[in-house]
Amino acid sequence: MKVNKPRLALAIGILCISVFPILVKLNLTGGLISAFYRMAIAGALLLPYVLITGKFKLPRTNILILAIVCGLLFASDVAVWNISIQQSSATQATLLTNLSPVWVGVGSFLFLKNKPATNFWIGTLIAIFGMITLVGFQFFINLDFNMAFLLAILSGVLYAVYMLVSKDVLSEMDVLSFMLVTLITSTLFLGIVCFVTDEPFTGFSNAGWTVLFIQGIVCQLIAWLLISYATQNMRATRVSLSLLGQAVLATILAWLFLDEKITLQMIIGGLILLLGIRVTFYAKTLSIKNIFSKS
Repeated sequence: MKVNKPRLALAIGILCISVFPILVKLNLTGGLISAFYRMAIAGALLLPYVLITGKFKLPRTNILILAIVCGLLFASDVAVWNISIQQSSATQATLLTNLSPVWVGVGSFLFLKNKPATNFWIGTLIAIFGMITLVGFQFFINLDFNMAFLLAILSGVLYAVYMLVSKDVLSEMDVLSFMLVTLITSTLFLGIVCFVTDEPFTGFSNAGWTVLFIQGIVCQLIAWLLISYATQNMRATRVSLSLLGQAVLATILAWLFLDEKITLQMIIGGLILLLGIRVTFYAKTLSIKNIFSKS
């Protein structure tokens, strides 16, 4: 059961964050202010609970500093991803951002003692191939390196660094304390950025405020409590690659609610992508028998 709980938490967390690109693409608020309220609302709900229950535990100074760095990284990731989504499509921005497993794998190989297993690299190649199939080979052949593309790639790099740093921090901090520190840091940082760039903090429609609260409660607070728990109990590489599954869900949701086109090629690509994720969950040497057997 200890093995299944982190996986279940990760699956529900992925479902929660898959809604996020659709909400941002509605363009009911600016990308930066959307990122600010996502953090601020989640932090405002978590803070009283943690303080009243006495669950906040102040870590050692060096761990606290790393947790603050995680907050800055995550805030930057969400901000640039929001802008990328609004300047392109929810599907494209999500897929390019989710190249982060590649950066996580490389970072783990270079800096962590727990090196990615061979199955991780095989699964990564399968998943990336599935992602390319999903978005279309022609897109990569004639790739237009515009600002939306660059921001999506930057978002993936920032998220990869966040995953690697947070894995170490979560070995020293409990999830609630970590979440509180990162949310406060992210809120302060994004608040300053929005103030400097003259982003409006009020004046949104009722629908706009509703979207902001859904982002803060579902896409941030619930989703990242679950994903942080999974990160604490699973390999960072495995969690990161599993998050590619949100690309499939985001594509389906974009088709349903934003009229973004979905084709047979995209469906096939999504299935290949999920197969790649499945491969990374094997500790044994990869074989056809192991892939389809019960883990």
